[in-house]
Amino acid sequence: MFNKGNNAIPLAIIVAGVLIAGSLYFALSQNGGTAAPAAHNQPDTTPTTPISGVQKGDHIIGNPDAKVVIVEFSDPECPFCKEHHKTLNQVVKEYAPSDVAWVYRDFPLPQLHPKAPKEAEALECAAKLGGNDAFWKYTNRLYEITPSNNGLDLAELPKIARYAGLDVKKFNTCLSSGEMAKEVKKDTDEAWASGGRGTPHNVILHNGEQTAIPGMMRFSDMKALLDKMLAQ
Repeated sequence: MFNKGNNAIPLAIIVAGVLIAGSLYFALSQNGGTAAPAAHNQPDTTPTTPISGVQKGDHIIGNPDAKVVIVEFSDPECPFCKEHHKTLNQVVKEYAPSDVAWVYRDFPLPQLHPKAPKEAEALECAAKLGGNDAFWKYTNRLYEITPSNNGLDLAELPKIARYAGLDVKKFNTCLSSGEMAKEVKKDTDEAWASGGRGTPHNVILHNGEQTAIPGMMRFSDMKALLDKMLAQ
């Protein structure tokens, strides 16, 4: 028999949770980002836990010792990440390599985009097989062709490997083995620990300090921020 009194409080908790999650999603979306599920949401200020600086093996464009390093944690199926990817490509073309560098790290959100973890593994396989240049060629192509929101046909992943000049057979072996999942998890764990609550999640390294910036940025806004930092 249904007992209204015993179920009222749990129902209220569920409703409240839905409302909170919705509010957080709306807030981040207004800032140009895809919100993570509420269980992982944390406020964005300075990183909760500092991220690692530029590491050997990082996926990087620019000088590792650049004055400003933008570390982007990204989900390849996030539509805001797709736009932010264009912004950051424009940034690294605009500034001297000694001034600004861009580091890409994985932050797929499988609850929203179930295909994203495997796509992130594909990026890591490209890096393993072809190094930094192949990683960026593969990554740029994937962001170029994906319709986002879990819309990319995973059958395209080997085709992108061929486009990037990789050995497709070796690529398929790497991807099917799941061996790069640990690399994706390492980046994802770092994103959560640093206060990431959605994608893209950026942490800017400058003068020994770290600044967390949630969401997508337009080029004009990013340029204004970088110019201010570089003038300091």
